Order: sequence, then C-alpha cells, then structure tokens
Amino acid sequence: MSWNARGLPACVVPLVLLGIATPAAGQILRVQELTAPEIAALDRATTVILLPGGILEEHGPYLPTYSDGYWNERLTTDIARAVAARPGWQVVVFPVIPLGNSGANDIGARFSFPGTYTVRAETLRSVYMDLASELGEQGFRWVFVVHGHGAPNHSRALDQAGDFFRDSYGGHMVHVMGLMPVIAGWVGEKTEEAEAEDGLSIHSGMDETSWMLFLEPRRVRRAYRNAVPLAGSDLDALVELARQEGWPGYFGSPRLASRRHGERIWRAVSTQAVELTLGILDGLDERTIPRFAEEMANSPEDVRLDAASLAREDEMKRRQMTWLAARGLR
Repeated sequence: MSWNARGLPACVVPLVLLGIATPAAGQILRVQELTAPEIAALDRATTVILLPGGILEEHGPYLPTYSDGYWNERLTTDIARAVAARPGWQVVVFPVIPLGNSGANDIGARFSFPGTYTVRAETLRSVYMDLASELGEQGFRWVFVVHGHGAPNHSRALDQAGDFFRDSYGGHMVHVMGLMPVIAGWVGEKTEEAEAEDGLSIHSGMDETSWMLFLEPRRVRRAYRNAVPLAGSDLDALVELARQEGWPGYFGSPRLASRRHGERIWRAVSTQAVELTLGILDGLDERTIPRFAEEMANSPEDVRLDAASLAREDEMKRRQMTWLAARGLR
C-alpha cells in the first residue's frame, strides 16, 4: 500500500521524442526521462503531475518496510491510466519520494524502531512545499500527491503543502490519500469473529496483510499464518499493546489475511481515489472534501499521540540546531 520500486511497469507508454516536440495526448511520462525543452513544451492546462511517496516504516515480522510504498505506486498507476485515458490529457510521474512522518511505533512511544526511517513533519512539509514552489513557478496547475500513510501529522504536512500551492499559485495540489472518502476504504468488511480477533487493525493486521497478499504476495513472509493476534478495541488499548516488552510491530491478526480480502479493499480505495481525482479535474473543489487529518483532530487520543510525536521531533530539531550553531552553520 504493482510497480517495480525502481520504475514504472511495462504498460506505461515510453517517451520517444525527437527534438522538442510536444508529447502526444494520453501519454504517461516519467519526469526523469524528459529533457528541459520537453518539459517546457507540456501544456500546463492539461498536464497532471503525480508525486508518489513511500514511507520506510516497520511493519512487524511479516511485511516489508516499504509496504505503504507498494500501495502508493500501484495507486499512482491507476490514477495515471485514468487521467491519460482522457483525450488531450497527459501525466508526468515523478520518482517515489521515500520520506514520511511518524511510524506506527510512535504509538507506543518507541521512537526508534528497526525498519522505521522517517523525517520530522516539518521536514516533510518543507520538501513538498519546495516541490510546490518549483512546480508552481513553472506554471503547472494540477498536482496530485499519492502518499498513503495513517499518521495524522503526516497527512497534515501534505495537506498544508497543497494549501500553500493553491494559495500561492492558484492551482491544485491534492493529497489524495488524505481525503476521507479514499482512506475510509482501507478497512474491509469482516465477519463478527474476524472483527473480534482483529480489533482496531490500523497497522499490519488482517487488512494490511491482505492487501499486500493482493499487491505483492512474494514480499509477505509466510509465517504470517501463525501470527499471534494482538487485538485492541480502541486506540488506548493499542497504546498499551505497543508499550509491552517485545511488541513485534503489528496490531490485529495477520493470520486472518487473504488475497481476496485485500483485493476488495484495493478496489474500493482505488475506485474512490480515481473518481475524486477525475472529479477535481472536472471542477470539484477539493476543499469541500473531508480530510483525514481534520477528522483525527477531533480524537483526543490521536491528538495526544500527535503531540508526543511532535515533542520528540522538537527535541531532535533542537539537537541538530545546537550542533549547527556550535559550528557556525545554519
């Protein structure tokens, strides 16, 4: 939550241009393969920029650290195909940005955990604001960030970068996976028995293991079939689980996962993401769509965890700034 992590699939139309001809409609282009004149020739009114992300985050003993990245790459593919299918439109896909904020290990205040390599929320926001500035100054109008990850601070940073783009350049920069109708599809339907065993399965449980079995089955360690359930009915219960000695890095019941369950989740999320993206291109105001980060601001438990993560990040920043200042650096 497929592409090869190092590039687009074979179905993507390769760029074969001579001189500085304008790319034909319906193409899916990779920015790293374009020359400066070719980029300058793109029609800003009908070119969509896709910025896929891929946080490196621990996913317990059964799923790889890049699990979210595989999801984001596949969703980028679906969105790109849908946009490129429209007459007169083309898509430019950027390389994956492997940066994200706040791994699930933060829930138990385990701020250092093998497999999680994140950046501060402030840093993530700055990266995307810098890209927003570059794209805005070059006249691009349509930018979609595809960077699903369940931490509210992560989504908030991406939302704010998008708001900056809109306010500063008058275009649209939308954090697709931060829209509630999209992220709501992450949770698939389950039997009562599965619900009881999986609990609030927000990380590497039945749902996430299932969609990895659908998207990247070879990357799922087969021992998931014997995983011990670690279920909690609410966020406070998950906090207690994550604080226990030897917590393996997941919640819920991975052993209940199935490819079929994962496919149902994927279809729901992808369909909603594509529909909203195309709707925004047709004039839907993304500001009218509820945001995940805003919804989580109404949860006292989430607010408390977000504050703890930010406090940790402030301490990291203080140490870094102290080191720089001591050496006369900025």
